[in-house]
Amino acid sequence: MAGTVAAETKSKKIWGLHPNVFFLGLTSLLTDISSEMTFTLVPLFLANVLGTKTAIVGLIGGLSDSTEAVLKIFSGRLSDKLHRPKLLTVCGYSLATIAKPFMYLATSWGAITAIRLTDRVGKGIRVAPRDALIADSSQAEERGRSFGLRQAMDTTGAVLGLALAAVIIYAVQGGGLQLSWESYRWLVLGGIIPAVLAVVVLLIFVQEKERRHSPTPIKSGQERVLPSRSQAPFDTRFKLFLVIIAIFTLGKFSDFFIILRAQHLNVPLIQVVMMLALFNITYALTALPMGILSDKVGRKRLIILGWSIYAIIYLGFALASNIWQIWLLFAGYGLYYGAFEGVGKAFVADLVPEERRGTAYGLYNGVTSLALLPASLIAGWLWGASNPATPFYFGAVVAFLAMFGIMMLVKEPSHPVGTGYG
Repeated sequence: MAGTVAAETKSKKIWGLHPNVFFLGLTSLLTDISSEMTFTLVPLFLANVLGTKTAIVGLIGGLSDSTEAVLKIFSGRLSDKLHRPKLLTVCGYSLATIAKPFMYLATSWGAITAIRLTDRVGKGIRVAPRDALIADSSQAEERGRSFGLRQAMDTTGAVLGLALAAVIIYAVQGGGLQLSWESYRWLVLGGIIPAVLAVVVLLIFVQEKERRHSPTPIKSGQERVLPSRSQAPFDTRFKLFLVIIAIFTLGKFSDFFIILRAQHLNVPLIQVVMMLALFNITYALTALPMGILSDKVGRKRLIILGWSIYAIIYLGFALASNIWQIWLLFAGYGLYYGAFEGVGKAFVADLVPEERRGTAYGLYNGVTSLALLPASLIAGWLWGASNPATPFYFGAVVAFLAMFGIMMLVKEPSHPVGTGYG
């Protein structure tokens, strides 16, 4: 039976990986085209069109990122109990798709907050079960590559979305520093089609895989029970990793502030969009190679590398005074994401048993999202109380602290807990 499963898996591989990995990546690609067109320039829409204060922009960014937190935790746990990660993934993508068209009608920051929160609820529902689907479809020695490919495809979608956004903005309003209402509405309309296609791809091409259960010894006279480690406590290393991730995220506020920092330095709107595209190009080009490298040299080293780059980039944003410097910093910021995002998720799969992956990804994504709310509130306060450079100094210091913590406290497992291909 095992030989049959292995043979089927090998014959159906796409780019050397299980088809689920590719089609989940394609779903992410299409969704990111839509999201970049619809939501990336929301901070500029709030500031330029609606005249919203920076503190409110920070609050909206923090709430948007944190709303998904509790749902990530519960959706991950629910996917483990139901053994239906695809169902929850479809529900999450569908809800976000339904929410996006309403941005065309938004005329206040309150309405934008409600729509953005609905979108984040959809993400909160889908992320943990989606990551569990990827882990379940990957062997231990190819997890970094699998998560790296999905991340690369996701970010390629961001590049395409931003390229389309730049074309639309230039066609509607030409140059200038500020975003117009008409341009934004065209962006929302353009983002609807890829969002719908993403759900269609997910429904048709992604298949759930049966998970294995580890055998459990049975003493004489005991009634046989279903073998499962779903109630086993998590490894201490995983718990420490969650704590350190939370600390790191306190200094990683909403990317809204990155965009506002560029505009504060008088970067024209078209160049802001192109800088975001450059960030995503760097991210897309490095995510897969970094994932493959983590399979060979270990996840922990890549995480430390990524956080080091992050701290340097934030220092750069604090000190920058010229537009060419901002271009370099956006490219470097993409390098950080490429070195950490997919690798961090692969590291989670290394630390937990297969039967608890959904719960583990829910906790991981939930912790990072919850920490984003206080992080963004702190950033907004520092921006207003001091100056726009101060939040970035703060983020750099926190990143160095987190990097020291993972170096000292979290030992990388020599043999990953789960093997994949349930």
